[in-house]
Amino acid sequence: MKLSERLARLGTETAFEVLVRARALEDQGRSVIHLEIGEPDFDTPAHITEAAIEALKGGATHYGPSAGIPELRQAVAEDSRARRGVKATPEMVVVTPGGKPVMFYTILALIDPGDEVLYPNPGFPIYESMIRYIGGIPIPVRLLEDRAFELDVDQLVNRVGPKTRLIVINHPHNPTGGGIPESGLRAIAEVAARHGIPVMADEIYSELLYEGRHVSIASMPGMEPHAIILDGFSKTYAMTGWRLGYGIMPAPLAEVVAKLQTNAVSCTATFTQKAGVAALKGDKEPVKAMRDEFRRRREAIVSGLRKIPGFNCPQPKGAFYVFPNIARTGYSSKMLADRLLDEAGVAALSGTAFGEWGEGHLRFSYANSLENIEEALRRIKDLLAK
Repeated sequence: MKLSERLARLGTETAFEVLVRARALEDQGRSVIHLEIGEPDFDTPAHITEAAIEALKGGATHYGPSAGIPELRQAVAEDSRARRGVKATPEMVVVTPGGKPVMFYTILALIDPGDEVLYPNPGFPIYESMIRYIGGIPIPVRLLEDRAFELDVDQLVNRVGPKTRLIVINHPHNPTGGGIPESGLRAIAEVAARHGIPVMADEIYSELLYEGRHVSIASMPGMEPHAIILDGFSKTYAMTGWRLGYGIMPAPLAEVVAKLQTNAVSCTATFTQKAGVAALKGDKEPVKAMRDEFRRRREAIVSGLRKIPGFNCPQPKGAFYVFPNIARTGYSSKMLADRLLDEAGVAALSGTAFGEWGEGHLRFSYANSLENIEEALRRIKDLLAK
């Protein structure tokens, strides 16, 4: 069976590969502390789960509109207006099975072979994977480690050219937990508006910010016809397995994205969308409690990693990841990640899983208990002391 040539350009998400390896070691009786996978270790809040159960009992088991049920599209629009200050309408919302389809559909809708897309590096690996798969040219933009991994906005602005068709930003940022200051967002918005370039803002971690408030580039002057927001329920409401995300974009693009969804998956499961309505309109105390706990874990893991010889760890501003520099240990990123898993039972990701500029770093997710984080730090220190 001959596969298409473009499949050779398709990347992957290493976190799932490392998870498989870690589970295999556990099946052999080994103890593994999971700091590799990016999902909250909390249960979905009970009122959200109950809403899904009631929806199933009520018969919400049939096809729905490709763009999402009206009730959820309205709730997303209202939430966007309240939380982001963005004038969204239901016609601008497309509900998807997870956040990744928003990336895929957007790139598929906007990029032709040879078009350039600016994206953060190190960054979520699916950005580059999808750009290459479609035939676009990925143009990486560095993150500034000496500024706690802020996006290098000056570099981004200077890399905008006649072939630029899309800018991708992400803040808080995976894998570093870094962000983009409001002044940086304004600079990006200004160049995007001036050249008529769409900006896809991955804001999946926008509710997991530890200081200040999250500012969306969609709220910047001139961005109304250019902003595409990617968000969802996985991280904020501990709903990774529910596969529920959404995009907010200009209505004409939303129609195209809904058409792509019709061709790909028909629609998002109706009962999960009912749960999404309950999440947006219900009690937010579980979100605050989860964020507060992540803040405590952040302090513990940053403090612990800074005490390990050879490690330097900037403090993340959001999400639930740290991205320490391990260059002074003498190991490459992949070599140390492999040794930590195989010898110490600590599952982490090589920085190179997030792009070539991730070399010299590891990514640890602190979506695990304080007890397990402390044990992981002990194991890391013991391994490097050998």
